[in-house]
Amino acid sequence: MDFSLTEDRQMLSDTLNRYLAEQYPAEHRIKVAYDAPFHDATKWAELAELGVLGALAPENVGGFGGAGFDITVVFEALGRAMCPEPMLGTLMASRLLAAAGEDQEALLDGSARYAVAIGEIEAPYELDHIATTATGETLSGRKSCVYGGNVADVLLVAARNGDDLSLYAVQAADAQITGYGLIDGGGAAEVMLDATPARLILQDAKAALEDALDAGALALCAEAVGLMDVTNAMLLDYLRQRKQFGRNIGSFQALQHRCADLAIEIEQARSITIFAASRLEQPDRARAVSMAKNLIGRAAKLVAEESTQMHGGIGMTWEYPGSHYTKRLVMLDHQLGDTDFHLERVMRLGAA
Repeated sequence: MDFSLTEDRQMLSDTLNRYLAEQYPAEHRIKVAYDAPFHDATKWAELAELGVLGALAPENVGGFGGAGFDITVVFEALGRAMCPEPMLGTLMASRLLAAAGEDQEALLDGSARYAVAIGEIEAPYELDHIATTATGETLSGRKSCVYGGNVADVLLVAARNGDDLSLYAVQAADAQITGYGLIDGGGAAEVMLDATPARLILQDAKAALEDALDAGALALCAEAVGLMDVTNAMLLDYLRQRKQFGRNIGSFQALQHRCADLAIEIEQARSITIFAASRLEQPDRARAVSMAKNLIGRAAKLVAEESTQMHGGIGMTWEYPGSHYTKRLVMLDHQLGDTDFHLERVMRLGAA
């Protein structure tokens, strides 16, 4: 099969990679990612102007993409630059708004920032364990680690409405939001809802929520591929330059074998991400995405560990971009379900 990008997607990839390389170098990313508001509002507006947000949504809602391969093109480029902008929540919100038949012009042009509040302390991944409840037109409960919630204008909140798991729109100004920075950069928030005014936008939302979560997990897989590509390139460059016993350490056979193993892992990660992207709109979407997230969680951890070890001390310094790439690779596994969660999900879906 031919998995080459279409002309439009290749143009999007080239444009986004070039923009991020010029406008979001590692030094700027490190400066932005760890200080409130943990993103660059000017760069966010420029990304929207470039049409990056539109690439995450289909034409019938005002975008020009929205398919699995559109998502992977965008997030692989974001991964290469370690871009901390709240794009994950935007992607998930776009899919939920589309499912609810809601207008998303403000989301796509970047004038309103959305975040999706699903996970809770006692239910970080499983929809069946959500405890936030709706009473009339108000919500009560707590949402944990809401990605991009620290800068959101609108929250899309999953809550119990009788026997249904429904979706509500909440104005951020009406909720109690505590924003904070993540250990690997970027922002999130804890959201407290206490009889908070909310608007019901989708009554039986479980299928839509599962779709949004799977699209988000696919995006993280693509981001990891971009991160691993750059991490590996930095490692190879270091091995060619670092000398020991009068030789470049890249000439040592033991290190060459380890690098070969990493190259294999990265290509496997790329292949399974392509597979998951091809199944995003198919009945076996959930299983394909969980297979990818499980494999990539393990591969990303291996790449991070091996890169740090072979770099030595410099691989752990704040000034060296490699340390931030490896930190992001390790922490990415804990977003939207870790390796154990997705392995169990694959087994459960395979037995169904």
